[in-house]
Amino acid sequence: MSDPVLEATKAPAVAELRGELLRQWGSSEVWRLSFGLNSVIVKRGTDGQADEAAAYERFVVPLELPAPALIHRYRSGGAGILVLEDVGRVTLEQEPTADGFLAAAELAARIRSQATAGTRAPTSSPSSPGASEFPPERVKELADRIGRIGFDLGPLTEALAGLHRDAPTAVVHGDFVPKNLVTDGRRWTAIDWPGAYLAPHLSDLYTLLRDAVALSHDREPIVARYVEAAGADPALVERQLLVGGGCFYLVALTFVVEEGLRTIPESAGWIDGLLSELEDVVGALA
Repeated sequence: MSDPVLEATKAPAVAELRGELLRQWGSSEVWRLSFGLNSVIVKRGTDGQADEAAAYERFVVPLELPAPALIHRYRSGGAGILVLEDVGRVTLEQEPTADGFLAAAELAARIRSQATAGTRAPTSSPSSPGASEFPPERVKELADRIGRIGFDLGPLTEALAGLHRDAPTAVVHGDFVPKNLVTDGRRWTAIDWPGAYLAPHLSDLYTLLRDAVALSHDREPIVARYVEAAGADPALVERQLLVGGGCFYLVALTFVVEEGLRTIPESAGWIDGLLSELEDVVGALA
C-alpha cells in the first residue's frame, strides 16, 4: 500500500506521513494520510464493505459518477483496501446547510442521469447488463431474511412492480446520507459506494430528505431542485420516493439483523424505529 500512497502524496517515506482516523465501524475504517498539502484517503473494509472496488468497476468508472477517483486497490485476507482521492474535508453531516442539501439533490439527479445499459451485471446474477437488481420479488426475499415484519408488504411489492413499468432503472448509491456527501468548497462528491446497485426507485433522495427533515429543513425545495435537475415528472418522483423509502428500510433492516448486530452492537436499538418507519411508508402506498 505504501508505494501508491507515497506516489500520490509525494512523501519521501512512510514515516513522513501524517495519519488521521476519520471513521471506524465494525466493518470498516477510513484514514486520511497526508504529507504537506497532499493527501489521500485509505479505506479498509470487511464484510459488506470489502467489495467497494467492484462498485467502482461496475458503475463509478464506466459511468464517470461523482465519486473519489480510485488510485489503488488490493485485498488482504478478507478485507478490501482502497486508496482514494481526497475530495474534501467537510461533509454535509458536519455542515448541514440548506444550500448543501439542495446541492446534494442535484448530485442525486446527476447520478440517476447516467445511462446504465453498458454496465456489467454482477457475476453472481443472471440479470442482463443494466437490469434492475431490486425486482418486486426481492421485497419478500428480504422480509423473510429479516423475519420480524408483522404487517402486509403487498402495497410495496405492487408499487415497486409499477415503477419497473413506468420509471427508468438507474444507479442507486445505497447510503446517500450526509456523512457520505463531501465538499471541497467547490463541488460535492458522494463517497462510500459498496452498496450501489440498479433500481427504478429513489431511495437515495428519500434518505437525503429523511435527514433534511430531521434537521428542520423544508422538504419541498429539495424535491423541487431534484425534479428540476433531473427533468423528472413530479408525480412519478413522489411514487419513486415512497417505494425508495420502503426499499431502504428493507435493506437497512437486513443489514442490521445479518451483520450489524455483530459489527455494530448498538444497531439492535435501531430495529424498532426502522420497522415503524417501514410500516408508515407501506401504509402511505396502500
